[in-house]
Amino acid sequence: MEEESRRTAGWLVIVLPAVIYGGVSLLQMIVSKDAGYVENTLRQDFFRAGHAHAGVLLILSLVILLYVDYTSYGPKAKRFIRHSIPMSAILLPAGFFFSVLDPQATEPNAFIYAAYVGAVLLTLGLILLGIGLIKNKIPGRD
Repeated sequence: MEEESRRTAGWLVIVLPAVIYGGVSLLQMIVSKDAGYVENTLRQDFFRAGHAHAGVLLILSLVILLYVDYTSYGPKAKRFIRHSIPMSAILLPAGFFFSVLDPQATEPNAFIYAAYVGAVLLTLGLILLGIGLIKNKIPGRD
């Protein structure tokens, strides 16, 4: 594993407890019957979606680090792949969470566009990684 992949993996593992904290926070809002959460189905849906995306995308970010070094891309392309997927793990959930911060929200605000930016980064990073893995030939194998 290349040094940059190893370091990125280390930071992602350190950040993962934030997702655990988010899950505990959601549980607390449900248990305490927080009016701004329990009575607002839009917030419930967006908070759950944000939390789920954060966890899944952080795990996916760790997984892709195992593969990015098997591409023949240069350092800039590898850096983009290594960081686009973790950035999507920030932007997608942020779009969900921040777009319904108001307990009386009936529709998402403009922060929802962060989720779209995250989705684009995720898509580009995954496609680039996939192409790099398909095109790379391992020396000595055919």
